[in-house]
Amino acid sequence: MRRVTRTGVACGVGAGAFWGLVFLAPELVREFSPLELTVGRYFFYGLFAAALIAPRWGSLVARLPRPQWWNLAWLALSGNTLYYLLLASAVQLGGIAMTSLVIGFMPVAVTVVGSRDRGAVPLRRLAPSLLLCAVGAICIGWQALAGIDAGSVTALGQQPLIGLLCGVGALASWTAYAIGNARTLVQLKQVSSHDWSLLTGLATGAQSVLLIPLALFLNQASHSLEAWARLGAVSIGVALLASIIGNALWNRMSRLLPLTLVGQMILFETLFALLYGFLWESRLPTWLEALALVCVVASVLFCVAAHRSPDS
Repeated sequence: MRRVTRTGVACGVGAGAFWGLVFLAPELVREFSPLELTVGRYFFYGLFAAALIAPRWGSLVARLPRPQWWNLAWLALSGNTLYYLLLASAVQLGGIAMTSLVIGFMPVAVTVVGSRDRGAVPLRRLAPSLLLCAVGAICIGWQALAGIDAGSVTALGQQPLIGLLCGVGALASWTAYAIGNARTLVQLKQVSSHDWSLLTGLATGAQSVLLIPLALFLNQASHSLEAWARLGAVSIGVALLASIIGNALWNRMSRLLPLTLVGQMILFETLFALLYGFLWESRLPTWLEALALVCVVASVLFCVAAHRSPDS
């Protein structure tokens, strides 16, 4: 395997490890809504990004074409703000089982769309990897469905359908972000991947500020100072580890790897999220969860092998 591929895969693993921490945040601050979590996380992401990018602001503005600012706003919306809101809504309305099954196909969606890019590996060479990815996603969804007892299935009317649509919307939103972001980084040679991540954070932070009045208006519950302090601590931690460090690693990887391999790297977020979940619940995985983990790892290994050059 070439050195650049090894470096890219390592960055993808690191991004997944940090992004997996995001799934612990709702457990730590259950009394707050997904909108409040979204605003908190991305508000501090914007603050961190502004502080880090301030010394280079003048030179960055000069090097970034005006159309890229609109592209930046769209990527911040699709990959951060809108994605997180749709994902949280899907969980609330349709349940974790349905949402995990839909989102589990994200690597497949990114890889299939990316296979049309110039220089991409043909789909026939990716077939084993895609098959294992699909089997892993099905196992995760099946396990989630098996964990629901009959008495808890009370959602009737339009809520499950709306939840499913939100899940599909979240899948489409992040797929669009992953593809658009990877293509932008390939074209935008004059801006480093780290600076692009900070600019994305700045745009996302601005969007979170616009959402603050809505979050305050919809907040009908009264929270203690301790609860607000806990929300602030969780928001700061997620913003620093997942948004600043995780996104920087992801952008570095996106510049090093072809889009078809970038799609497979998303699997590590699922892998680490499950591992953190097992640690939080102090239990071992079931046989379905273990099979899903094996499929995830094997899928990435097959995809890496498909991207090896003949002389590597």
